Amino acid sequence: MPFAQLVIGPPGSGKSTYCAGMHQFMSAIGRKCQVVNLDPANDATPYPCALDVRNLVTLDEVMDENGLGPNGGIVYALEELEENMDWLEESLTRFGEDYIIFDSPGQVELFTHHNSLRNIVTRLEKLGYRLVVIHLLDSHHLASASQYISILLTALRSMLLLPLPHLNVLSKMDLLRNHGPLPFNLDFYTDAQDLPRLLPHVLATEQGSERFAKLNEAICDLVDSFGLVGFETLAVEDKASMTHLLQAIDRAGGYAFGAAEGAGDNIWTVAMRERWGEAVGGVMDVQERWVDARDEYDEFERVRERRLQKDREREWRRKRREEGEYVDSDSDDSDEDGGSTRGAQGGDAAVDNVKVVER
Repeated sequence: MPFAQLVIGPPGSGKSTYCAGMHQFMSAIGRKCQVVNLDPANDATPYPCALDVRNLVTLDEVMDENGLGPNGGIVYALEELEENMDWLEESLTRFGEDYIIFDSPGQVELFTHHNSLRNIVTRLEKLGYRLVVIHLLDSHHLASASQYISILLTALRSMLLLPLPHLNVLSKMDLLRNHGPLPFNLDFYTDAQDLPRLLPHVLATEQGSERFAKLNEAICDLVDSFGLVGFETLAVEDKASMTHLLQAIDRAGGYAFGAAEGAGDNIWTVAMRERWGEAVGGVMDVQERWVDARDEYDEFERVRERRLQKDREREWRRKRREEGEYVDSDSDDSDEDGGSTRGAQGGDAAVDNVKVVER
């Protein structure tokens, strides 16, 4: 029973970056993972691509042969993949029980009202894959009330079209502060509750007409009536953020309750016991880390990294001396005996500057 993620989202939401980061993270915790590219226009994947739909069909070929534009070409290519599911199914068999991440195209219509992607994932479910949809949406939409309401509608529509466990994820949280202050705390946006409180901001900040305000009010009522939409958060380069999100994915897809896969699960169990994901996991922690006190956290992490680098240098020198080598360093080693903290204050000489001299 292999587990998998289907990564969707509009262009620029960070799908390929997420796939690369998640592949790297899973490799670090020992979980066997493969990334499958389902985007026929993506010819420069930032991750090791285990299977590429471009081996079956490319966007350029579709556009040239059928006289289609980019959007129509993507839709046609997904229909071509749907017609050739035997190719995909046969190719996936060589990965066995490995965890699979499917990187999908960014055309919104593919996961809001077109059926090809839904039919493809239905076939994958019949193969035994336990899929979770990861819907990435750029967090900069939170800075605009009407844009936030629009992504609520997009998220709801994709949840209704793709009948799978579904996690909506606000990506690029580390850049959110660059888009100006938010009128509400972050948990208001992740919970997606009490949405009518947004409506005064639609009129006040975006100079919309009365009809525009009524449209946004109707969308809020619609989203509220379903009660389905909520968001996780993600800063893809932050270990705690990735850990927190992977915990949520594992719970949604059943991986957290499934069979062990060997050494990788042992590492992941240690990680959970050490509570990696709780360092910056809850939404208020995310707000403090990336919105309210980002500069202070960044400086704290820089100081901590310099201290760790200094500790690694001392350990490197100690081992060389135990092996009988004479180690001469350009940096001040007085802190080796606890007499100085210069490594934490900025005297972080690199290992490359350490000279080893044979006795």
